Amino acid sequence: MRSRSNSGVRLDGYGRLVQQTILRHQNPVTGLLPASCDHKDAWVRDNVYSILAVWALGLAYRKNADRDEDKAKAYELEQSVVKLMRGLLQCMMRQMDKVEAFKYSQSTRDCLHAKYNTSTCATVVGDDQWGHLQLDATSLYLLMLAQMTASGLHIIHSLDEVSCIQNLVFYIEAAYKTADFGIWERGDKTNQGITELNASSVGIAKAALEALDELDLFGAKGGPQSVIHVLPDEVQHCQSILHSMLPRASTSKEIDASLLSVISYPAFAVEDSEVVEKTKKEIISKLQAGGRYGCRRFLRDGYRTPKEDPNRLYYEPAELKLFENIECEWPLFWTYLIIDGIFSGNLEQVQEYREALEGVLIKGKNGVRLLPELYSVPLEKVDEEYCNPHTVDRVPLGKLPLMWGQSLYILGCLMAESGCAVRAQCGDWQAWPSDTGAAEVPLCLQGFLAPGEIDPLNRRFSTVPRPDVVVQVCILAETDAIKAVLRKEGLEVETVADVWPIRVQPARILSHIYARLGRNKRLGLSGRPFRHMGVLGTSKFYGIRNSIFTFTPQFIDQQQFYLALDNKMIVEMLRTDLSYLCSCWRMTGRPTITFPVSQTMLDETGTSVHPAVLATLRKLQDGYFGGASFMDPGPEGKLYADDYGLSLGSFSDLDPEDWLHGFPSAEDADICDEVAQYLDQLLETAPPKATLPPTAQKGGLQRFRAAVHTTRDLVSLMTKAKELQIQNVHMYIPSKLFQACQPSVHLLGSAPEQQAKPSLSAEVPFPTGADGSVDCKALVDQLRECQTLQDQANCLYMLHTLKGPDWDTKIHGEAGTTVSHLLMELYGKVGATRQWGLIRYISGILKKKVEALDEACTALLSHQKHLTVGLPPEPREKTIAAPLPYEELTRLIEEASQKNMSVSILTQEIMVYLAMYIRTQPALFSEMFRLRIGLIIQVMATELAQSLSCSAEEATESLMNLSPSDVKNLLHHILSGKEFGVEKSVRTLDPATTPSISIREVGPAGATKTERAGIVRLKSEIKQAAGLHSLEASMEPSQLSRPSGEEWAGALPGTQEDRSPRDGRQGQWQRRRRLDGALNRVPVGFYQKVWKILQKCHGLSIEGFMLPSSTTREMTPGEIKFAVHVESVLNRVPQPEYRQLLVEAILVLTLLVDVDVQSIGGIIAVERVVHLANDLFCEEQKVLGADAKMLEKDPATGICTLLYDSAPSGRFGTMTYLSRAVVTYLQDFLPSGGCIMQ
Repeated sequence: MRSRSNSGVRLDGYGRLVQQTILRHQNPVTGLLPASCDHKDAWVRDNVYSILAVWALGLAYRKNADRDEDKAKAYELEQSVVKLMRGLLQCMMRQMDKVEAFKYSQSTRDCLHAKYNTSTCATVVGDDQWGHLQLDATSLYLLMLAQMTASGLHIIHSLDEVSCIQNLVFYIEAAYKTADFGIWERGDKTNQGITELNASSVGIAKAALEALDELDLFGAKGGPQSVIHVLPDEVQHCQSILHSMLPRASTSKEIDASLLSVISYPAFAVEDSEVVEKTKKEIISKLQAGGRYGCRRFLRDGYRTPKEDPNRLYYEPAELKLFENIECEWPLFWTYLIIDGIFSGNLEQVQEYREALEGVLIKGKNGVRLLPELYSVPLEKVDEEYCNPHTVDRVPLGKLPLMWGQSLYILGCLMAESGCAVRAQCGDWQAWPSDTGAAEVPLCLQGFLAPGEIDPLNRRFSTVPRPDVVVQVCILAETDAIKAVLRKEGLEVETVADVWPIRVQPARILSHIYARLGRNKRLGLSGRPFRHMGVLGTSKFYGIRNSIFTFTPQFIDQQQFYLALDNKMIVEMLRTDLSYLCSCWRMTGRPTITFPVSQTMLDETGTSVHPAVLATLRKLQDGYFGGASFMDPGPEGKLYADDYGLSLGSFSDLDPEDWLHGFPSAEDADICDEVAQYLDQLLETAPPKATLPPTAQKGGLQRFRAAVHTTRDLVSLMTKAKELQIQNVHMYIPSKLFQACQPSVHLLGSAPEQQAKPSLSAEVPFPTGADGSVDCKALVDQLRECQTLQDQANCLYMLHTLKGPDWDTKIHGEAGTTVSHLLMELYGKVGATRQWGLIRYISGILKKKVEALDEACTALLSHQKHLTVGLPPEPREKTIAAPLPYEELTRLIEEASQKNMSVSILTQEIMVYLAMYIRTQPALFSEMFRLRIGLIIQVMATELAQSLSCSAEEATESLMNLSPSDVKNLLHHILSGKEFGVEKSVRTLDPATTPSISIREVGPAGATKTERAGIVRLKSEIKQAAGLHSLEASMEPSQLSRPSGEEWAGALPGTQEDRSPRDGRQGQWQRRRRLDGALNRVPVGFYQKVWKILQKCHGLSIEGFMLPSSTTREMTPGEIKFAVHVESVLNRVPQPEYRQLLVEAILVLTLLVDVDVQSIGGIIAVERVVHLANDLFCEEQKVLGADAKMLEKDPATGICTLLYDSAPSGRFGTMTYLSRAVVTYLQDFLPSGGCIMQ
């Protein structure tokens, strides 16, 4: 018999420790572990963490086996792990009905339970009796299932179980937008059952999704049916949300020690090393600083503190202040830091926390070292701890041992124990082999296990920079005719038919096919919920039913929404997607975008490519576009799957189940037939039969319509119309578009005389019956005779309102032509003319779904941005603080838009653009916690009115008629605060009535030289003489705000003629304040400063609404919850520029935080400070000779408009007067002598 080696003896010691602290509690039937001797239930999270030590010890025995019995011990330990993991699987499989419901509802009532009966795997409490929704627990199970499977364990045994895991993937893939109760089961830290989005849940879910993607659950013995598939776009959503949240943990927790499991072992979910270090430093500085027993879970954590009331579960909001500085300290988090140090190769960190941990372990029977749950302050020493934090000796409470922590302690010892024994003999540093660990790990940290052995999927390399991605762009022509047009431009491409047998299909078909993934009738699982496909998902190839499929990006799908009708918007979205691919692609091979050139991408004549599309195609040929690198695969093979390990010949042998897996084998034939029928149905293409009469195009109509562009041309245009023999002139002047059919949209106000203009109904009255109601049959006859698309839209809107979308019009005497059918046909006609105002109007009638509107809303909310729709004040302005179903979201928008369909659809459109920008340029939204879309729309209209020197009505009309790309461009300039100009032109060859407006950046001098105005006027006259009218106007940066009003009609001067010439700088600061006020943008650190000022007064009053000092007893300075609370008070002010002055006044007040004074008064009325500053300003200006006209006041607020337009600094700056006003207002509380406000 061989003698035991030193390592074998030490492994046996760890084996006894594992047996006495963990395995002796394992249930022999289910394999589950109770939380402790006093808590018999089995928590999912605790079980997974607790079994890690057993798994690691089994790996160590397998690696360091001296004798055959060591191999037997390794097998026994591994089977204990398998038994527990399968026990948890059985618990979840018994609740597959909840998994199925939760995929669609994300409701706390439909989630998996967090704990089960240890002996029976049954549930132990009701659905509403516990905070069950804990996505991190389910995700942790899936993550470790993947790691253990990759290490060689066989946990999943059947295809039914594979289907279960695939649906659990669907269960957690929406974690980035699902509020849950989090790792501590409490949700909001008040413990009142309020769920919130938790960074720990998002991070673990992201790690689980990445670990399971393309993993064969049967290991080396599996096949295509046992492989798990994850949509890469869902992973990226989790990544972006996680990156935006860290180091914040949730809305109510500015930092949480549980994030250690996200930035390090086991998740390694963060890819930015700087974010990892920042989060770790935040945890150590705020949650460990001074602590001698471990880390606090989060600030003001009341759990097991002497001030916690044991008779109730929840806390009163103001009660949280009592827990400050006496929060319990958890040794658990030091075990994370030990393991983190091992993975990062930081010997000093490992040694520091091992020594610290040795001091808090408790010796049990036979000298076994146990890790307690937490250390608490004794009741009799609370006051002493308040006065001198971290000085009182604490006592251990709770579970002994905390099995979760005990397991991680043993795991850390197994990885570092060997090194500590030889530390004195080894002072040099060596690198781990490249396949086993981090790049710089000292030799003395090589314990029984290397990092790569407990991380076989190599997640520890998440922060390693990846090579640059080169995107393949495959350009295809939709038809041979388009191919010929492209060849004429020097572009050699193939048609969609040329690449057969590769089939090119729109993204929506892939969404429907993916919905069949994971379907299992025996378990009652329907597969993946239908969701739009992201660009990461459509940039791969798929083998389905013996065919190769490639899918076009979602934004090209014209059947869904009108954004795809704008070629400039298509180019912009292509640019965004390409840049997104280059930064987010994590799979092997190169991403491939299939970009078909369709008929709509040609110009009006159909003989050449639209200039924007042509320029893009040429840039793609050059290999660089939108800041990303690209390549053309070559004409001989536009679409290949070689990058994914597939050849063209291999697809002929593919079984449908190679991709659509997870179905029981007995149902394969039914499923294949179902997929085949579905594909056949979706791929049928039959051109719809035209039923609407053609609109008239006779006389001089085209030339007349091309000349209509501004309301100030009406007089001359009336004369021209008579010369061209045009009837019904008002039908072609867009200033009264849709007035008769829907509420008027005057975002900025309208002059009284405008109401006297003839309305649309006066021009084209609807036929009425004897009782005065509209005669629908006669209206159908009138529809048949309509001469314009606008007339047809008005008639159909009336029919839609009176009879509904399914009413049969029998327009040609035959049944089957419904109102909805006619509207869809009209939508196609209007789309061809690019009349965007009319397109938006018809889209509103049809209730067409903006691409992924609910997903766009969720993306904004997930980035911790609240939304409002409609104009202030409440209740008209509606707040969106949580994800909503699409139907409820559109209903809310429609209600806030006061039933105006054009505004409603524009609101949805802007929400989508905001979501695009927050994904690609999150810096645009810095220091903005509430996005007020109604005010943003008003900002855009105001900017157009000022830039084009036009009336408020025309500005509103121009905004509604902007193309989607121009709306998006204007929005970007407003968000970015860059200086921009607006050019409006209508060419005589353009048959559309919609004016062409382009947004362009200008240099710093563009808006400051007064002589530029004269040059613009001269250029305008020259261009008008040549048949081209162009009005160019430059404006200053829009970083700050916009005037709002009580209605969609605000407070802008009515017409251009009312304005006198003025210096280009005039209005600059008022415009800045309007923009910042409307965008809710505040200075960096503003909310933290407000929190501090509240501690020195009883509260701040803003226009009668209170921000009480008691808020600081519940919330800490860095909480998003506090920022949102401050915003909710500020947003009661409807005027953006006035709101911004209030923000400046509060900033001046915050200068008093550092003044040596205990209190600065009771309740401070901020608006009184502003009005006092306004009075001081007006008095000084009068002394300097200002007249009443110069000192004109805003009637809504009483503030001098000249003060709004004053720079913050300088002798006459707003900060000067606000500082003097604060000193005057608070003089009784400020120390005497010296100027404290300098």
